Amino acid sequence: MSFVYEKLMGGKKGLTGFIILATLILVIFPLFLDSFRLGLAGKYLTYAFAAVSLVLLWGYGGILSLGQGIFFGLGGYAMAMFLKLEASSPENTSIQSTPGIPDFMDWNQITELPWFWEPFSSFTFTILAVLILPAAFAYIIGAAMFKRRVGGVYFAIITQVIAVILTVLIVGQQGFTGGINGITDLRTLNGWDITSDSAKTVFYFITCVLLLLVIMASRVILTSKFGRILLAVRDKEDRVRFSGYDVANFKIFVFCFGAMISAIGGAMFTLQVGFMSPSFVGIVPSIEMVIFAAVGGRMSLIGAVYGTLLINFGKTAFSESFPELWLFLIGGLFIAVVMLFPNGLAGLWNDYGHKLTDKFSFITKRFNTLAAQTKLKKVEDAR
Repeated sequence: MSFVYEKLMGGKKGLTGFIILATLILVIFPLFLDSFRLGLAGKYLTYAFAAVSLVLLWGYGGILSLGQGIFFGLGGYAMAMFLKLEASSPENTSIQSTPGIPDFMDWNQITELPWFWEPFSSFTFTILAVLILPAAFAYIIGAAMFKRRVGGVYFAIITQVIAVILTVLIVGQQGFTGGINGITDLRTLNGWDITSDSAKTVFYFITCVLLLLVIMASRVILTSKFGRILLAVRDKEDRVRFSGYDVANFKIFVFCFGAMISAIGGAMFTLQVGFMSPSFVGIVPSIEMVIFAAVGGRMSLIGAVYGTLLINFGKTAFSESFPELWLFLIGGLFIAVVMLFPNGLAGLWNDYGHKLTDKFSFITKRFNTLAAQTKLKKVEDAR
């Protein structure tokens, strides 16, 4: 029980924050939001995966990546390719010049499915691709940069450039990627209609559960020896290197793990929204993801989720009520949070969270009792 309490939940304050977040997204949102607003919340929570990955990279690792949209997009495109192939069966595309291929390929006079599309007809391969391809791409970038001790602002600029290059590549290869429009008209997942309200609700809960699991997995990493060394790398990189650790490997691992997390969010975005386009790969979404983490608190995994929800719900509310001023209002919201709460929303929790923690003290006392009983049983068994 001590592992669950300390590693997965983050102790007394972490457990309370986790319970509040889980209650908010699993109970309160579904009860009080209509299907449209719940769908918006689900879409926003997919962005939270990237924000959580930036807490690991930027907050704890000191690695500011301005290209998390790359991995978000790779995960989204991998899932979109599977869904598009399912929607492009010979029966559904019988009016095309070449039935059985995606419509945008037919429009661009491609007469055969490209070889790299063929494996995405398998759902199992697609799931593996969502996890492995972004991590592999991140490994290539990380190994090329960190092994040469490229970091700081240079690394941030390079990730931005890669995001631009990938966006231009996707747009330019219209016959293979759908171009500027992206991959659209996604209807079914293994025969199940994903456009219905019931399907979107199911995907919402899957997104919530995956996000909570990602937060717990991230906490396990951060509370381990790896997490302590990662913090040391952020603060005193040379000292860690002189102590005999391979700093580059630590950075590469957390960069790959962050890419995998972002890709999961991209895949869930495609399932919930029903399309994927290069507009989610470039510089703008990547910078917005950094803003989500900054507003929530770049040292807080849960804060990143709240930052994502606050900025995106604010963007929606302002754009609906003040269509000509919403950009200025959302900028003012960001500036106000950063100016008033330099540690983000997580700073408010650190200052006032003890009041809520006290109210949940019966839960933490139960965990402490179970942990003590477990330790006592181990001692008795050893005797």
